[in-house]
Amino acid sequence: MITESAQRARTAARILALAGASQKNTALECMARALDTHRGDILAANAEDVARAREAGTPDAIVDRLTLTDQRIDGMAAGLRTVAGLPDPVGEVERGWTAAGGVRITQVRVPMGVIGMIYEARPNVTADAAGICLKAGNAVLLRGSSSALTSNRAIAAALRSGLEEAGLPADGVVLLEGGHEIVAEMMHARGLIDLLIPRGGAGLISRVVEGATVPVIETGLGNCHLFIDASAQPEMAVKIALNAKAQRPSVCNAIETILVHRDCVEEMLPALLGALLGAGVTIHGDDAVLAAADKSGAPSGTVVAATAEDWSREYLSLDVAMRVVDSFDAAVTHIQRYSTGHSETIVTESRASAEAFTRQIDAAAVLVNASSRFVDGGEFGFGAEIGISTQKLHARGPMAVREMTTTKYVVSGDGQVRA
Repeated sequence: MITESAQRARTAARILALAGASQKNTALECMARALDTHRGDILAANAEDVARAREAGTPDAIVDRLTLTDQRIDGMAAGLRTVAGLPDPVGEVERGWTAAGGVRITQVRVPMGVIGMIYEARPNVTADAAGICLKAGNAVLLRGSSSALTSNRAIAAALRSGLEEAGLPADGVVLLEGGHEIVAEMMHARGLIDLLIPRGGAGLISRVVEGATVPVIETGLGNCHLFIDASAQPEMAVKIALNAKAQRPSVCNAIETILVHRDCVEEMLPALLGALLGAGVTIHGDDAVLAAADKSGAPSGTVVAATAEDWSREYLSLDVAMRVVDSFDAAVTHIQRYSTGHSETIVTESRASAEAFTRQIDAAAVLVNASSRFVDGGEFGFGAEIGISTQKLHARGPMAVREMTTTKYVVSGDGQVRA
């Protein structure tokens, strides 16, 4: 039962909602130092999780998400410090006016209350979510996957010690342990959890979005596309494609499909194929891509025929689907059909094509001549992110401190009554 844990978090949330920016920032610094102080414990705990995952035959992409290193712990601590340096949205006046009856109305930004996070692998999310929720004046209930439980215990213990050091309640961060029944309880904990955010695979997200009675923000899958327009500079296109696919293929903002305009195939495909194959990428291509690979002498098995399912797959690995399209409109039509609404990219030297692409493509982020790997809370200057929302209500795109708040109206008068 999560009731006791959720009630402790609600009590903490009332205190956090009243904390000033200075105290919250001090707590974030204490939490960052605690990650460094407990680094050895965290890495040792993570090594246990990674060893179990490998023994269980877990795919490499998931193991990569699970793995912590000194660099990744440094990144978690740096994210907390960056969040500390951001403006505090709590108490910010969105707008204000005097109504006809003489009362003054202001719309003020306030914390959500208790936020529930359900996430898979990625123990760094434990720190990111805790820091963002704290800055916004919220308590957070964290339910990570069993594969990362040992890591999450060590991280949560460090974060809670940082809160206490700053004079704030440790129950601002509560780690929930248990099986699928815990997820079910969180989904139906109306009155205890104010907002639920699932972050993980399609099955988890679908289950929470379709079954929860608590308000949910959907963090969608990343079937992200890169369209290389006819006017694209080959060197730029190859550089962006290589970064967006191979820099870290196991994350949701990596591209999964490359569309190449037919008018630039002869100039573009040899260099593109060479760069991707050189990085160890397996290409799932249409007939035109297969022909180009055969002509260039690509090693056997490195370029394979794409299936109908490949166009909708989120590989999260060194695999990419590739298709030659006859026109700009054909590229847009393909993306509109298969996109999950995460991040979509065009490489082009045509201003008209860039403007048309940004207008016609419906996604949380649309990029022009830049890698989709930039669609990230840290890269956006948010310090970290609690997830990337692909829905359209309340929040869309990388969600950080501001997205973890809501608003209320404050109406002030001097004795007015309604006629």
